Formats: sequence, C-alpha cells, structure tokens
Amino acid sequence: MSASLGQFGVRGLEARRDWPPITVEEASHVLRAFGEDTHDLAILQHGRRPFSATGLIALRGGRQVVLKRHDHRLRDAAALAEEHRFAAHLAKAGLPVATPLQTTNGLGVIAENNWTYEAFTPLPGLDRYNDVQSWSPFSTTADAHAAGAALARLHRASTGFDRPGRSARPLISSCRTITQPDLLAALSMWIPRQPGLRAALAQRPWQEDIARDIVPLHARLIPLLTGIVPLWGHGDWHGSNLIWDSDNPQVCGIFDFGMADRTCAAFDLAVAIERSMIAWLNPDHAAPVAYDDLTALIAGYGDVAPLRPAERALVTAFLPLVHVEFALTEVAYYAALLGDPASADVAYRTYLLGHARWFASAQGKTLLRRLSAMLDTLCASP
Repeated sequence: MSASLGQFGVRGLEARRDWPPITVEEASHVLRAFGEDTHDLAILQHGRRPFSATGLIALRGGRQVVLKRHDHRLRDAAALAEEHRFAAHLAKAGLPVATPLQTTNGLGVIAENNWTYEAFTPLPGLDRYNDVQSWSPFSTTADAHAAGAALARLHRASTGFDRPGRSARPLISSCRTITQPDLLAALSMWIPRQPGLRAALAQRPWQEDIARDIVPLHARLIPLLTGIVPLWGHGDWHGSNLIWDSDNPQVCGIFDFGMADRTCAAFDLAVAIERSMIAWLNPDHAAPVAYDDLTALIAGYGDVAPLRPAERALVTAFLPLVHVEFALTEVAYYAALLGDPASADVAYRTYLLGHARWFASAQGKTLLRRLSAMLDTLCASP
C-alpha cells in the first residue's frame, strides 16, 4: 500500500497524511534495536489509520514485522507500557492478542527523537478489514456475530486485571466524566488535565453546548451509575482491529490496544456498536443503522457472556455518550498538536455535538429502543 493513498480522517479517506510514513532507513535502525536482521529489509505496506504511522516490514527468510511509530506527546513509553501490560494479561488468559517484541535490553518500546516505537509479529490469519474505516459495517452478519462473541471473550479474559485506569492520555476510550453524576462539573475538572484541551475550547461555548446536547442524554445514565462493575476494555472494537480466520467467519486475533482503558463491559460493548453500526460518515442516508449486523453482534456477545439487567440498561444508556471524552481530546489533538483548526471544528461540531444530536433525533431514539429490546432478548443472563 503506497503512502500516497493517504489516511482515514475526520472527513473519511483523505489524501494528506498527518504523520510521515516510516522509511526503510528508519525501520532498519529501529528494528536492529529489537534484535532483527535488517539486511534486505523492505516495506510492504503503509497503514492508513490516523494518529500514528505503521509499516508492514519484510525481513530476511520471509519473516514479517509490524512497526508502529507514535509522537511522544500522544503515546510515550509509559503509555505504551500500560497497553502492553493489558495485552500480556489477555495473552496469559489464552486470548490470541498481538504482544510486542522486546528490544535487546528487554524493553517493549524504543523512545528516540521525540518518537516512540513498538513492533509486533503479525498474527496469523487475514486482516480483512485493513482498508475499511471505523464507522463502517461488517461485511457479513456472520462477521458481526463473531466479533460480538470475541468481545465477550475479551471481557471475560480481562477479569482480574485490576490496574487503575490510565493517566490523562489523549485519544483513549475513557469514561471518567460521564460516570460522574454532575457531568459539567466533572468536565470542568477533567478538561484542564488534558494536554491542549483547555486552550482548544477557549473560544467555544462548550458548557452551553454540552448542557444543551449531551447533558439530557447523560441524565438517563445517572440512575444506573451504581451498577457499573469496572473492567478494562479494548476501547476501539471494530473489524479492522481484528484478524480473521481464512475459512470461517471467526476472529483469530486481536490487536491495537491504543484506546484501551479501565471502563466496564457495558461501555466497551457500546463502543463496539458506535464504531460499526451507525453510518456516521453518511448520517443523512435513509438507513444509517446496520440493524442486521447489530442483532448479530448482540447475539454473539450474549452467546458467550449474557448480561444482567443492570448491565443491559447501561449499554443503551452509554451508547449516546461513549464518544464524549474521545471527541474532546480529538479537538485538542487537531487544534494543539497538528495545528489543524478545520479538523478540530469537525471533531467538535460534527463528532462531539453532532453525534449527540443524532441520538436525540427520531432515528437515534429508534436505535436506542430497538437496542434495548435486542439486549433483553439476545443477551439476557439466565
């Protein structure tokens, strides 16, 4: 895949790239520190996902490695260590997850020139959704069912990983503010701790906007807050973060824990619905919700890990809110880190507020009502 193919961004597929593609010289230098033989190294593919640069690297003897580079302001060594510890716990529990290569000094991260690097051996199977953007449906309902079952297995495997939630990191699927009874007060304390966010919001009436568009949605969650059972979740569950069996619609690998955090199973399931079941990039389409996929996802999850009534209610209440903290840090990411005010405006108006308004619309209310019925029918604990 050529770097000229651009990246997935807030406007869909974009010709530009926010982060320069990994070069052969760079990959050779970094992978030597991971103990790899880099003679005759070649880059087979450049990833199009935003927020970092990735490359699929071919080494001698047919060996392949995925190399990922982050700006240290997004993911420093400590941040990647948080993700690696969670992946290691899941691997120990028997889940087929991508775990990082170790350097010759026994480290999973290389920090150099304001970049941080991590490397992985590709998981066996097919990366069938590599060219599919988030907010796109699954190819088949069988895939959606398999994704739901795999997410339930991840949540079961996550049990016992009791480390506290992540530090004040940008671009993670967190729920620190929305799980507080007073959302605006919680945001007023949380926003100054997020790098660049207070400045990015300085000229926006964010309190008034959130009070109008998001607080009414949050009111439905408040009575359910006491039912939350904390659990680390994946945070970005969609087809392109999964590896698929070549012969059957089964998930045989899980990767990219960059948005993982200590949330709860209901929140993480709601994230999975938000990522793949609503055509956010085409919200005016006559049928923006992939209801067949949604039914299959919920059924797959329920086959493995049925939910108690309180958890089922939380999924529906979380769904209009799971994007709030991520969207706000995305505003800061574009405004402060990339100096891209136009994309910051899209993140604020279209993502943060626009998605909330959609859930208050007739289509959004229909989704929430149907989702609640699906959960009670397909995901109820005995």
